[in-house]
Amino acid sequence: MSKMTIHACLFDLDGVIVDTAKYHFLAWRRLANELGFDFTEQENEQLKGVSRMGSLELILQWGGLQLDEARKVELADRKNEWYKEYLQDMSPADILEGVMPFLEDLQQRAVRIGLGSASKNAITVVERIGLLDTFEIIIDGNKATRSKPDPQVFALGAAALHVSPAQSIVFEDAATGVQAALNGGFYAVGIGSPDNLGHAHAVLPNFIGQTLETIMECIVKE
Repeated sequence: MSKMTIHACLFDLDGVIVDTAKYHFLAWRRLANELGFDFTEQENEQLKGVSRMGSLELILQWGGLQLDEARKVELADRKNEWYKEYLQDMSPADILEGVMPFLEDLQQRAVRIGLGSASKNAITVVERIGLLDTFEIIIDGNKATRSKPDPQVFALGAAALHVSPAQSIVFEDAATGVQAALNGGFYAVGIGSPDNLGHAHAVLPNFIGQTLETIMECIVKE
């Protein structure tokens, strides 16, 4: 592993590049309240890395509700409209600390940069924070049909960048996302707490002070 060569880095969006989890929480909770129940921020953690319909299914389970498919689609669309309203307030100031210097370090090293997110609004978010030209490819919920921990979203990203998973690092903040990276044969770096990301090759609290070199050192030590 000490001779590892990295040609590309693939990033999840929510919780890695920018924190949109709060907007998802507000929109989902608003929907749950309209349906007559509530859920906690702790329960909301289970929605990380899960598709929109998958998230709705979990929320309906928490509320003890069973609805037909047409009603589910209607509710998911309503939540998404609220979420997009919240996104209008986003700007480059919402990029998480340490992310920009790290992306610049990758560019200087000619490492390819891609995004792999379950969100169907990923491009909107990336546009709002001014990083559309930074990501060479964006694989979002409109292109990937299988949810994490299926590795499809990252596999599509690697294929679009013409790189091997074995020479790529995936950065994720969700346990299912880390597992997706591992399932696809990628190096996986968790951004957050080792408590739920401990199966990654390395876990970091954030990107502050990190370079590709320091990341690779963490992976080699694993």
